Amino acid sequence: MRVYGIDFTSRPCKKKPIVCLECEFDGSTLRAGDLIKWDDFSGFEKFLIREGEWIAGIDFPFGLSRKFIENIGWPTTWKSYVDYVGSLKRSRFREILDEYKEYRQTGDKEHLRRADVSAGSISPQKQYGVPVAMMFFEGAPRILKSGVSVPGVLKGSPKRNVVEAYPGILAKRLIPRRPYKADVKKKQTPERQQARVDLFNKLTNGACFEDYGFTIEAESSICNDPSGDKLDTLLCAMQAAWAWSKKDDAFGAPIELDTLEGWIADPLICK
Repeated sequence: MRVYGIDFTSRPCKKKPIVCLECEFDGSTLRAGDLIKWDDFSGFEKFLIREGEWIAGIDFPFGLSRKFIENIGWPTTWKSYVDYVGSLKRSRFREILDEYKEYRQTGDKEHLRRADVSAGSISPQKQYGVPVAMMFFEGAPRILKSGVSVPGVLKGSPKRNVVEAYPGILAKRLIPRRPYKADVKKKQTPERQQARVDLFNKLTNGACFEDYGFTIEAESSICNDPSGDKLDTLLCAMQAAWAWSKKDDAFGAPIELDTLEGWIADPLICK
């Protein structure tokens, strides 16, 4: 089975491209292959419509919180509100998020989805720092338009499936409280390089076998990227492969899935 792990960005360019790792999965071993880089969204869009049977784990929030959607009065199905977001200009989407927060009390401005609470991830409304809101804005409408399936959320092509991935779940578990990546050069330290190596070694030495049910084969050179994007693609591919291994059981989606918000594919939070 062809499996992809994708580290997404809301403004792809040569310096910070969307990075995709192509893997092969036989049910017992996930084998990492070629890395692909897209300097703009056209490469990502072409990928989503490629023929054949495959599954991809993509690192950005596929949805917004139910609380936000209901409070703001947007359509209450994933397909309809993502379609609406796709009709907005980037600047207008930012304005809407800022206007929503303006008069709300501290602690009640940016809401978490159920999956964010379980995974320890940040609110998909967050625009600054790690701008996951803009990743949602650029990514989710493209997923909708491509005709892929998002298990439990969107029914599209049965051969082209995408799931939301979040590499932080694995990193926090295997190397807790150790930063392993940075886009800013001054933060690209030997300590973070060693953290990536330690994380990689744990992955390839079977530290996740009990939870994921398969082994990992990859080249250690994937650790040499100080941004961590390449290593993150492997973590995303692992989550996609796990989802594929559960394809006969709703791809591993949680029983109490909120189809408005979506879910993160990982055995540690989908029990």
